[in-house]
Amino acid sequence: MGEGSRALSYAVRLPVLGKYLGQLGVMLALLTLAPLLASLYFADYALSLRYLQVELALLAVSLLLARLPSPAQLQQNEALVIVALAFLLSPLLMSYPMSGAGLTLPQALFEAVSAVTTTGLTILPSVEGASPAFLFARVWMQWYGGLGIVVLSVALLLGHHIASRRLAEPLSGEGLATTTRTYARRMLVVYLGLTGIALLALLASGMGGFDALLHTLAAISTGGFSHHDRSLAALSASQGMVVIMVGLCGAIPLHLYYRVRQQGLAQLGRDSEFRTLLLLALLGAALLSLLLRQEGMAWNEALFHGTIQALSALSTSGFASLDIATLDDTGKLGLIVLMFIGGGVGSTAGGIKVLRLLILLRLLQLLLRRTALANHAVSNTQLAGHDLEGGEIQNALLLILLFLLLVMLSWLIFVGYGYPPLDALFEVVSASATVGLSSGISGPALEGELQALLMLNMLLGRLEIIALLVVLYPPTWLGRRTEV
Repeated sequence: MGEGSRALSYAVRLPVLGKYLGQLGVMLALLTLAPLLASLYFADYALSLRYLQVELALLAVSLLLARLPSPAQLQQNEALVIVALAFLLSPLLMSYPMSGAGLTLPQALFEAVSAVTTTGLTILPSVEGASPAFLFARVWMQWYGGLGIVVLSVALLLGHHIASRRLAEPLSGEGLATTTRTYARRMLVVYLGLTGIALLALLASGMGGFDALLHTLAAISTGGFSHHDRSLAALSASQGMVVIMVGLCGAIPLHLYYRVRQQGLAQLGRDSEFRTLLLLALLGAALLSLLLRQEGMAWNEALFHGTIQALSALSTSGFASLDIATLDDTGKLGLIVLMFIGGGVGSTAGGIKVLRLLILLRLLQLLLRRTALANHAVSNTQLAGHDLEGGEIQNALLLILLFLLLVMLSWLIFVGYGYPPLDALFEVVSASATVGLSSGISGPALEGELQALLMLNMLLGRLEIIALLVVLYPPTWLGRRTEV
């Protein structure tokens, strides 16, 4: 960094962090009322006491911090730090009440991180004997983690000023044409609407009320926590298909639903990201079904399981209708590719996102086209009829590169511990893309260091790496500061 850049760079201001973390803390306290009430309903009073303690502590600190003065503007590094800390502090706080359900503190922390990041990996030996209050708390955390604590706060608590926009941008995935609070409220309405429709669909499939609620919250958030050890294999074929279709709906950009409501179904055909997502889903389902058929599975079973697992991987919902460990290497590699890509930008899904894949492919196409152009010819990079700016291309390529580096480094560590290379790669991609499918590595016997590594992968994947790197970057905290 040159001297000029240093002169114009500023460290984060602690009062500003405190102000917005306080407001996010108030939102987290409101969200925590749901598992508190659930524990009271199910007469799990030991769990209720822990949630009540968290509630009181959150409100005591957050209300005090929220009264700090608002800054005239919010720096980008401050916005990223606030978003990152929200996703770091939330599982730390929630691991305390979750440990009251018979879990050790490391187990509770792993489950809380997996829940808030909407991953769905678990190291518990079984969940079928767990209390209903605990099972609800897990999927509830996935539900609000899917939309994002920050987006919820912008929609309901924060004002209209530019700070709201700074906070929402790291998670929103698109430029905001209207005020950020209006945008966030629209996404909240869409998310609530999808949740309600999904719940009705699962009830119509014959699923019981509590089961339908748990599967709805886990599916629409593309979280994938199941209260059955066998996941979707414990359901009927029709119920399993409804659950996975709900997960696919969660992987579609939320703003696209709003555009369809305003401008009609023709918007689906015009959206290149949606078309590509649908194409990848069809190709993945066909190829995986063919592989299962070649392994001796009957056609109807192969089509069912192939479709379920392909959609589960691509949507990053992480439900399973069969034991992933039984798949051959080709099947696992196919799922790794789908998990790596993930869903749409602005959805609840993980992965690098379909839009960034399209940008990469379009850039490759442009490079090939330029080899046939005259030296003085000008060729712009376009996607869906819009010119791509240099910053958009740079950000997309940087995130893909960082994701690849994260996967590679984590994979080498797992291989160093003696795990089979392909299974280790599957597990690392699943955690980093916040999917939750497991090759059999995640479990009670997994080394503590590797549990911590998977938690780091989940957090980095949910925050799309950059936000957490900003927290760890020394100049974020050390250096000159502007006035609040």
